[in-house]
Parts: sequence; structure tokens; C-alpha cells
Amino acid sequence: MNIVKTDVKDVIIIEPKVYGDHRGWFMETYTKVKFREFGVEIDFIQDNHSFSAQKGTIRGLHFQLNPKAQTKLVRCTKGKILDVAVDLREGSPTYKQWIAVELTEENKKQLLVPKGFAHGFLTLTNDVEVQYKVDEYYSTENDRSIRFDDPEIGVVWGVDSPVLSEKDLNAPSLKESDINFKY
Repeated sequence: MNIVKTDVKDVIIIEPKVYGDHRGWFMETYTKVKFREFGVEIDFIQDNHSFSAQKGTIRGLHFQLNPKAQTKLVRCTKGKILDVAVDLREGSPTYKQWIAVELTEENKKQLLVPKGFAHGFLTLTNDVEVQYKVDEYYSTENDRSIRFDDPEIGVVWGVDSPVLSEKDLNAPSLKESDINFKY
């Protein structure tokens, strides 16, 4: 397993070792001891799995407020996505900065999105499946989103007319949100 630091503070890319032969392949997607060796100590408590039928679908930018903020370990198990993490921690040296990483069933990379970040992804193919671990249960009262196209953040999605849920279409801007993350 290889850990790659990014330009956005505390966001890392995980590149698992893949062992293959004539039968197929095997990999460890999460090993608590190995993560701890890299200084990542997270107690994941739930796995989530989403399916998006259509290329050009954006899910996000989503997060949960404190005290129910979530760390996410995201991977694409079918198809291809552009996975995005936005630092929403006021006082962080990378506040309002974002990173976009292509996660695919082929490259098997994972993105660790820490608490205090908004997360979203764009499907780059049809029939996409995304799986992710979280370290906090879903909380309706703490569930939030901000606009995927908020000019204050400026994520470059590379799509003109994305497929959006009603929630994402009507999400507030960063300025209108009640984010409570501090660095």
C-alpha cells in the first residue's frame, strides 16, 4: 500500500498493492495497522455504496456538520469518477482549496477525505459504482451540501450540463451555509 500526500492539507491518495495472476486479482483496500503506520488512525464504522446510471452525474458537494462530521475513504469499483474534496476548515492553510482525483475500477486508487471537507464526484462513464467507508453514522440534522459550482470555491468539473439531484441543484453557496469547521 502506498500513501501519496496531496497539495491540500490532510487529503491523501491511497494506492493499494494489487496481486494478480491468471485467475484475476486481489488487494487489501483497508488495513487498520497499515494506515496507522502512515499516521492515519480512523475508526471506520459504516460502508456506503452508490450507483449512478448516467455519465455526467455530479453528487455533491456533501458533508456533515460537527459533531457528526465524517472522514470518508472513497473508491470507484465500477466505471470512472472525478473525485473532489474541498477544505472547509476555517483557518486551514488550504481553506477553500480543492483537489480532484480520477478514481477508476482500473487504477483502484482511493481518496481519504478528512472531517471538515466537502466531498463530491462526477461520473466520467455510465453505470458507475462508488464505495466508501465513514467514521460517523449518517445524521439527517447535520447533513449539508454546498453548490457544486460555487464560484468562491471554483471546482473545475469539466461538464456543462451535469445530472443533479434536487438537493444538489438547490444547495446553498458557501457564504449562505452554516459550516462550523475550524482548523
